[in-house]
Amino acid sequence: MLMRTVSVALNLAVAAALLAGCQLSNQSPVKAAEAAVARSVTKNARPVSPQPAVGALFLGGTDAHTCTASVVHSTTQDLILTAAHCLTPGVPATFVPGFNDEAAPDAVWTVDAVYLDPRWVASQDPKTDYAFARVSRSAGGNVESVAGQALTLGVAPGGSAPVTVIGYPFGVGGPPIGCETSAAMASGGYPWLRCGGLVDGTSGGPWITGSTVIGVIGGRDGGGCQDNISYSAPFGAATAALLTRAEAGGAGDDAPTALDGTC
Repeated sequence: MLMRTVSVALNLAVAAALLAGCQLSNQSPVKAAEAAVARSVTKNARPVSPQPAVGALFLGGTDAHTCTASVVHSTTQDLILTAAHCLTPGVPATFVPGFNDEAAPDAVWTVDAVYLDPRWVASQDPKTDYAFARVSRSAGGNVESVAGQALTLGVAPGGSAPVTVIGYPFGVGGPPIGCETSAAMASGGYPWLRCGGLVDGTSGGPWITGSTVIGVIGGRDGGGCQDNISYSAPFGAATAALLTRAEAGGAGDDAPTALDGTC
């Protein structure tokens, strides 16, 4: 069984080692959409060209990227979106949009503040496994204008919807991987999709339809226990409200230690 991210302790230990080495018509709409995704052929993630609005998330000042994030459109033009479980208390984080194997110093953005749903802070509710973060860099500018592209926040799919999911496998360097597939709402209240090979490090990877992000890898079991099925927290009014709070600025939230998954 495979989670989409590994513990920070393991992340940093591995990073140190890497651096040293280098249905039916009477169904409800939800059930019908879920069945349609279940019947779909499982596609496999493959290397894709970097996207300006999607990047790698680095923890602890190492060269190993541990999660994925994306530039989200905001009034302040300085926000990114990822999975809440990708962020760890007391561990600094940086973000490189359009990352492709390596990054120049002025391509690195520092996470200055993190904004979390209160339910995640209180109990790490998997249905609130999303986070916005404000970023900046010493060279100045706003990440949205510098990247030249941002994703507009959307809502979770009601029925079956085509999506492109992109993420960075855990490690040092390398391109992102991606998959074009379909997403739907599962009966348990989590959006889900079929795509094989979305391995550790792809947590926080955006689910994109057009120029809209309707989910990120996370939610149930940190993104899923099976390597061909991924989940997201359901985006809705609470997600939009959190984005508004992040746009307002001010002090962010202290990320709690994420609970262990059940895989």
